Amino acid sequence: MSAEKKKDLLDEADRLREGGRPEEARERLLALTAEYPDDAEVACRTAWIHDALGLESEAVPYYERALANPGLSAQDRRGSLLGLGSTYRVLGRYGQGVETLRRGVEEFPDDGAMRTFLAMALFNTGEHDEAMRLLLELTAATSKDPYVQQYRRAIEHYAKDLHETV
Repeated sequence: MSAEKKKDLLDEADRLREGGRPEEARERLLALTAEYPDDAEVACRTAWIHDALGLESEAVPYYERALANPGLSAQDRRGSLLGLGSTYRVLGRYGQGVETLRRGVEEFPDDGAMRTFLAMALFNTGEHDEAMRLLLELTAATSKDPYVQQYRRAIEHYAKDLHETV
């Protein structure tokens, strides 16, 4: 199958998913996976459709396959790290979730969603201080609320150590 034909089939799977027919998209992607078992983009899309259908356990190997492939685009790598980390967390594999999401934050430090999902996984591992710090820093940096911005410096200061008193 040509690269153009593969792209057409991936686009078709996207249209099916976006059109409310995720099961059909999954069937197409599984067929593509059988034909292109080492293709990073196919693995990535196959992981996403499994996640979208609530089939998290089945999504994991596709995420892992996509991330192991050096040909994965930066955008798909970002989405796969977030997807895999979040999926691990949902499956109760909190340590793996934290590890994956930390790697995502290191690679994509500007990704607020990655830091948010990392905070959730940290909460699940009992690392409440770090989880709260991440969320406070993200709130201070990204909130458009004028009252948050008025106290931004204080929020950033206290985020470093919520136990600090005078």
